[in-house]
Amino acid sequence: MSDEIYKIERKIFGGPKSKDVFTFLKPLNEKGGIEIFYVKETSVSAKEKLQKEAILAIGPIEAKQFDAKKTPQNRKMQNFQINESFFSSTVFKKGFEITKQLTLSAAIFGVLFLALNWSAYVKIFETKYNQVANISQANTMQEFIAPKKPIKQTLLKVGATPAEEKKNIPALSIAVAPPDTRIIIPSINKNIPVIQISDEKLIKKDFKALEADIQKGLEDGVINYPGTSKPGEHGNIVITGHSSYFPWQSGRFKDVFAILSEVKDKDKIAIFYNQKKYIYTVFEITEVSPKDIGPLQQTKDDILTLITCTPVGTDLRRLIVKAKLTSVEI
Repeated sequence: MSDEIYKIERKIFGGPKSKDVFTFLKPLNEKGGIEIFYVKETSVSAKEKLQKEAILAIGPIEAKQFDAKKTPQNRKMQNFQINESFFSSTVFKKGFEITKQLTLSAAIFGVLFLALNWSAYVKIFETKYNQVANISQANTMQEFIAPKKPIKQTLLKVGATPAEEKKNIPALSIAVAPPDTRIIIPSINKNIPVIQISDEKLIKKDFKALEADIQKGLEDGVINYPGTSKPGEHGNIVITGHSSYFPWQSGRFKDVFAILSEVKDKDKIAIFYNQKKYIYTVFEITEVSPKDIGPLQQTKDDILTLITCTPVGTDLRRLIVKAKLTSVEI
């Protein structure tokens, strides 16, 4: 059996220049099986180049009225009929190849996505596992949202000597507020610094510089969003933080809000600011489009709004947690 490649040549007229359509065929066996190698429309002058490019086989076919032995090299082949099974097998092969490529691409994407967001998803897995296994973790944050206990005043016993009186003095027990601004979410065991960003760039509408300031601030905690209320002021205090971020970026808070979705209705949240404690109670949990600026708008009530990206590792949506101010302690 010859290994030569045969071709069908068809002239096409109708433009300023005629074109040739070449279909390259290669014999597969002595009975006349052939294989389509390449089909392309080209100018006559590019014939040699086309022959060199004829390297892609798309599937076998069976041809009638064609004998591989008797067909001379470069002879035009006519009047052959293609078996319908060729088309079904070709479609199947093409579909299989496409499916294989899509599956491989999805697997590669999944591995890369998990690698980039590994820390955040480990925290999510640990939280879900503890819930399913009914494992309770020690939560030291509950004391920050507990109501302030009244101070009991009692008279000290007078001792016979100064040494005895000293023994009667109880240990000093005073709750010490954090020196910096912090938000504490006991339900997810989080105690996070709140970073203040200047409103100057927002006022100047220098949004590129503003975004740079925000990203820089997120390396050190969560952000009290510029243009919204500060703790102690009336209106809407907006705080935003990462649910996940690039592992090569600086900062210890790249996934600080990875499990913010675990916060439930009526959960308590505390903010410490200027030695005062502000207690908020969650009343609404929603998701919105990134283009929705509603969560940033001011309100008549004193509320706290927490914002992060969701699903974790994407910026497709925004998770919004709203809480209403219920008490202030000095």
